[in-house]
Amino acid sequence: MHGRKGRDVIVKVPCGTLVYNKETGDLLADINEPGKEVVIAVGGRGGRGNARFASSTNRAPREHEPGEKCEPVELDLELNLIADVGLVGYPNAGKSTFLSAVSNAKPKIAPYPFTTLHPVIGIVQYDDFHTLKIADIPGLIDGAHLNVGLGHHFLRHIERTKMLVYVIDMAGVDGRKPIDDFHVLQKELEEYMGGLSKRAVLVLANKMDLPESQENFEEFMREIPPGLEVFPLSAASDQDFSEVKNKIRELAEAAKQRDQEAFYRRNI
Repeated sequence: MHGRKGRDVIVKVPCGTLVYNKETGDLLADINEPGKEVVIAVGGRGGRGNARFASSTNRAPREHEPGEKCEPVELDLELNLIADVGLVGYPNAGKSTFLSAVSNAKPKIAPYPFTTLHPVIGIVQYDDFHTLKIADIPGLIDGAHLNVGLGHHFLRHIERTKMLVYVIDMAGVDGRKPIDDFHVLQKELEEYMGGLSKRAVLVLANKMDLPESQENFEEFMREIPPGLEVFPLSAASDQDFSEVKNKIRELAEAAKQRDQEAFYRRNI
């Protein structure tokens, strides 16, 4: 008898899963592409069966050795969605409405805050069969970088995105000024992870069909940083989003190209 080998235990996880050692907090693996496999825990050395003890003087040995036990490893698995574009904005700003209009995603939409409780990814299909993945991140609130209102639970899903699209409520239906919303969102992103607010950015000035929006939009355009592209629209009533879809693609591809060039420079 040679002894039976132990079976591998394979745990299937979604693409984008981070694997941490629960005790030390060390990052053990980043499952960032389909089909990637990583050995997290190695089994103990196998025991020897009686056949390994056979000799010229002991033709029928009865000795054997048990296999070694291995220490269990406790893990934390954290999913960071992999998307090209992240939609960020306050609750009820219209992110889900916009995503459902330009992609195949069907997030829950209702006229009250925090309709979206989990990140949703939509696939945007272009006429030349190019696709982009856009993640609808649940609405951020003041103090999200301090984990207020499940802030870290939501914010971590935009770490991998190439660009950000701010969806701003121009009507100010919740009593806030649109320009203040924009500045607070940028601050929350930067406080959470340095450089996050500096990624490729497009601003969607949403709810332009409401009467209060035009005056707020004019004030917003006077106070935003120069060079920032802003698209006025109504995610609920507009029929054609081809222009904004093309702009998102242009910015996302440019950001991807910059990342690739920076990677090559670091590794040459």
